[in-house]
Amino acid sequence: MKKSQQKYNGKLNPVATAVALVFTGTGSAYAAPEEATTLPEVKVSAPEVKNAPETEYKTEKASSSKFTAPLIDTPKSITVIPQSVIQDSGSVTLEDALRTVPGITFGSAEGGGSIGDRPFIRGFDSQASMYVDGIRDVGGQSREIFAIESVEVLKGPSGAFDGRGSAGGSINLVSKLPKAENFVSGSVGLGTDKYRRATGDVNYMLSDDVAVRVNVMAHSADTPGRDEVDVSRWGFAPSITLGMNSPTSATLSYYHLQTDDMPDYGIPYTFVGRSKATPSQPANVDMDNFYGLTNRDFRKTQSDIGTATIKHAFSETTVLKNTTRYGVSTNDYIVTVADDSAGNVANGNVYRSAKSRNSKTDTLANVTDLSIKFDAWKVKHSANIGLELSHEETKNDPYQIIQNGLGFSATGGNLRTCSAGGGVGAALQSNYDCTSLYTPNPNDPWSGTIEASRVHTTSTATTRSAYAFDSMELSKKWILNLGIRYDSYSTESDVPSYQRRVPTGNGLGANAIGATVPELYLQNDSAFFNYQAGVVYKLKPNASVYASFGTSSTPSGTTLGTGSDNLSGGVATNANLDPERSKNYEIGTKWDVLEGLALTAATFYTEKTNARATLADGTTALVGNQELKGLELGFAGRITDKWQAFGGYTYLDGKLVDNGSGVFNNAPSAGLTNNVPNSVNNGNQFPNTPKNSVSLWNTYAVMPNLTVGGGAYYVDKQFGNAANSVVIPSYVRIDAMANYKIDKNLSLQLNVQNLTDERYFNAAYTSHYAQVAAGRLAFLTLNFKY
Repeated sequence: MKKSQQKYNGKLNPVATAVALVFTGTGSAYAAPEEATTLPEVKVSAPEVKNAPETEYKTEKASSSKFTAPLIDTPKSITVIPQSVIQDSGSVTLEDALRTVPGITFGSAEGGGSIGDRPFIRGFDSQASMYVDGIRDVGGQSREIFAIESVEVLKGPSGAFDGRGSAGGSINLVSKLPKAENFVSGSVGLGTDKYRRATGDVNYMLSDDVAVRVNVMAHSADTPGRDEVDVSRWGFAPSITLGMNSPTSATLSYYHLQTDDMPDYGIPYTFVGRSKATPSQPANVDMDNFYGLTNRDFRKTQSDIGTATIKHAFSETTVLKNTTRYGVSTNDYIVTVADDSAGNVANGNVYRSAKSRNSKTDTLANVTDLSIKFDAWKVKHSANIGLELSHEETKNDPYQIIQNGLGFSATGGNLRTCSAGGGVGAALQSNYDCTSLYTPNPNDPWSGTIEASRVHTTSTATTRSAYAFDSMELSKKWILNLGIRYDSYSTESDVPSYQRRVPTGNGLGANAIGATVPELYLQNDSAFFNYQAGVVYKLKPNASVYASFGTSSTPSGTTLGTGSDNLSGGVATNANLDPERSKNYEIGTKWDVLEGLALTAATFYTEKTNARATLADGTTALVGNQELKGLELGFAGRITDKWQAFGGYTYLDGKLVDNGSGVFNNAPSAGLTNNVPNSVNNGNQFPNTPKNSVSLWNTYAVMPNLTVGGGAYYVDKQFGNAANSVVIPSYVRIDAMANYKIDKNLSLQLNVQNLTDERYFNAAYTSHYAQVAAGRLAFLTLNFKY
C-alpha cells in the first residue's frame, strides 16, 4: 500500500473547512425513470419521483408496530436512514450509514469490550441496544448492510420500546424481505486500495401468494491510509413469504455473514504528563503507521440468524404477529494494542500488547404483539400490546500469548518496558514485542506462542417482558401517546476455577504454575418498569409540536460479556446493584414542507440519577449523577423535484455531575500520579461526546440521466475518558458522488469518500490509543435492475 507520509498535526484542514462551507452536491443511485418524460407535459411532477424507493430520502413511518403513529405524530426524535441514502452515499457497513446522522460517535473496544460496532448516541454507550427487525442483536459484531432495507435510530432513553438499554437510544436494522413483484438487481464495484464488491438482490413471485428473495454479497478491500490493514467478507440472505395476499402469512428468513479482517487499534497517545489542563493527543507520527503483527493478528467473525414470522389479520384494524428467532455469532481475534502505559512512547518505542477474544453468542427470542385500531368515547386509538421472551448466552475462550524467551505475557512490571534492564528490554526488542514508534514494521517475524487461555467465561441473560402502547387522537388538533413496559431480567456470569500461569524470576525463563484461582460466579436478578408519554399538538396537517418524557433502565451485565458493562467491576462487583435509571424530557416540532421535505427540531434534557460510581472503600454504589442538555435539527427529503437532502445538526453538553468518592489508579511508570480521587472529574465533559456535529448529504439531478452529489461531515473534538485527559481533535470530511443512467436498467456510479484525504481520528480509547479513520477511497460501481 502506498504510504502518504502525512503526519497528524492536530489542526483542522483549512481546505476541507472551506469546501464544507460551500459544498453542494447532487446524486442518486438511480435517476428518475425515463418514462416519466414521455408523460404529458402538465403531468410531469415530483410525486412520480417522490414515491420511487430508489430516490426517496423521507420516511413516513417506522417499521415497528410499537410506533403506533406516523413519524410526524410521534413525540420522539427518530431518524430513519432509507435505502436511497445508503446507496447514494456508498455505505457498505452500519458505521458508514450512521455517519449521515449527527450526534452519533463510535467508541473503541475498551474496558473488557470486544471489537465490533460500539455507537454512542447522545453521549451514551449504545452497544447493547442494537436490534434487527426489533429483536436485540448482541455478540460484538461489525455489521454489513447488504441485506438491510433501512436503519432506524431512536434517540433518548427508550426503555418502554426496547427494554434494558442505553440512556442514549437504540438502533434498529430493517431487513430486506420478499415483495409482491419480480426484479433482479445488484452491483459490481472496483476501486482504489484493492476495493472489490459485488451484490445481488433477486425477488420472484412463485405465485400470487408466494414470493422469494435472495440477497448475496462479496467484498474485499485494503483500508486507505493504513499499512497492512484489510477487510474481506461474504454473505447471503434468503427469505420466503407464504400467503402474501391472505389474512394469514408466514415469512422465513436466514442471514449468514462471514468475515476475515486484519484488526487495527490505531496510534498511541503521548502518555507523559497528561492531565485535564494538558490532555494527551495521539502521537505525531505517520498516520499510515500500523503497530500490529501480520503473522500474529487476525479477526474472523461469523453470524447466522434464522427468523420465522407468522402474521394473521383478523380485520383491517386488528393484526396479530409472532416472531421467533435463533441466532449464533462468533468473534475470534488477536489484536495489537500500541501500549503506552510503561512510558515507552516517550522513549520512541511501542510495546505490542496482545488482546484476544474467542467468543460465541447464542440468542433465542420470541415476540408476540397485537396491533389494533378502535374508537372509544369519541377518541381514536391506535394501540399495540405484546410479550417478549429471550435467552442469550455468550461463551468466551480467549488466547494466551507467550513471549519467546520471556514466558507468560504479563500485564504489568518490567515485561512491558522496552528499555528495561536485566535482559528483558533486549529480549522484548529482539522478539519484536517492542517496535519503533516512528517506523514500525508489521511484517516483523514475531516468534511467540499462542495457546488457549486458562480463563473461560460464560455469561447468560434471560428476559421476560410485557408492553403496551397507545396513540390517542383526542381531537383533530391533539394526540396523546403513552407507553409502558415491564421487564424481568436475570443475568449470570461464571468463570470456572483455573491455575494461574506466571513468569519465573524477572520473566527470563519458563512459565510456572501459580496459585489456583477459585470459581467466580455472579448473578443479578432485577425487575423494572419503563415509561413513555408524549403529547402532540397539530398546528396543521403537515406540522406538529410535541412534549415528551421517557425512561430507560440499564441493569448490570447488559452487554452480556461483550462490552464494558459486566457483572464484575474491578475491586467490587456490580452483581448486587439495581439497574441504572435515566429519564429524558424533550420538546420538539416536526414539519413536512415543499416537495416532500421533513424538518425536525428538538431540545432535550437527559439525567442519569443513579449511575454506578466507585466509593472511597473501593465498593461500587448507585450514587453517580450524569446530565445531558442538547439540541437537534434534522432534514430529510426533497427540497425541489431535483434536489434531495438528508442530515442535520446536533449540540450536546454532557456533564459528569458526580463521579463517586473513590480513587483511580494511573500508571506511575509513565509519569502519572496514582490514587487520583474520582471526584476531580466532577463537571467534566462526557467522553466520546462532541459538543457540535453536522452531517449533510444531498443530491441534485443536473440532467435527466446525470445526478451528482456529496456529503460534508463535521465532528467536534472528543475526550476519550472521564478525566478529560486524552482528546482527539475535530475534523471535517467531504464525500462526493456522480451517477450516470445508461438506460432504464443500468447506471454507473462513482463515489469518492474522504475527498480531500483528511487524516483524522474517529474513536478515542480511554487511555492507550486513538483509532485512525480511513483515507481517501474512490470506487466505480455498475448498478443494474431488471
